[in-house]
Amino acid sequence: MAGTLEGLRVAFLVANEGTEQIELTEPWDAVKREGGSPTLVSLEPGEAALFNHLDRADTWPVDVTVDRTRVDDYHALVLPGGVANPDQLRTSQPAVEFVRGFVESGKPIAVICHGPWTLIEADVVRGRTLTSWPSLRTDIGNAGGEWVDREVVVSEQPSVIVSSRKPADLPAFISTFVEQFARQAAGAR
Repeated sequence: MAGTLEGLRVAFLVANEGTEQIELTEPWDAVKREGGSPTLVSLEPGEAALFNHLDRADTWPVDVTVDRTRVDDYHALVLPGGVANPDQLRTSQPAVEFVRGFVESGKPIAVICHGPWTLIEADVVRGRTLTSWPSLRTDIGNAGGEWVDREVVVSEQPSVIVSSRKPADLPAFISTFVEQFARQAAGAR
């Protein structure tokens, strides 16, 4: 599968604190391994403090702030989880508009764990089937989506959203979003 994302620019949108480390680092490494170019987009410049559940872990350098970049700069978007991360993103109007812009432009999104909170705030889950950390079940339903308890789900209308529940789902999540991002990019070329 190496090289399937050759030339693709992938935005990883995170808050400056509270991202689940493994939900950022493993997808990031997969994008690089497949020839893509990942970019860390955040709310503030500097670094993003990552977490292993509730314990502080490593930091990751922010490449650009969400208010200084555009959806047109990327082919796809990844929304890692962690509880605090998407909770902060959903209160940031530039972050919410950035996410909504990917859906409106038909570009694929991959989201895991609590990440769908930002999708809910962007009002892009209506009519879609998604999975997530189980505590978002009611939130997704209240936003007009259908929640299912599966390792990975691909919702294709009106644009692709790949969703997964938790870190244990990362192998299926990564292989599925790599396939979907490559398929979408091939169709756009």
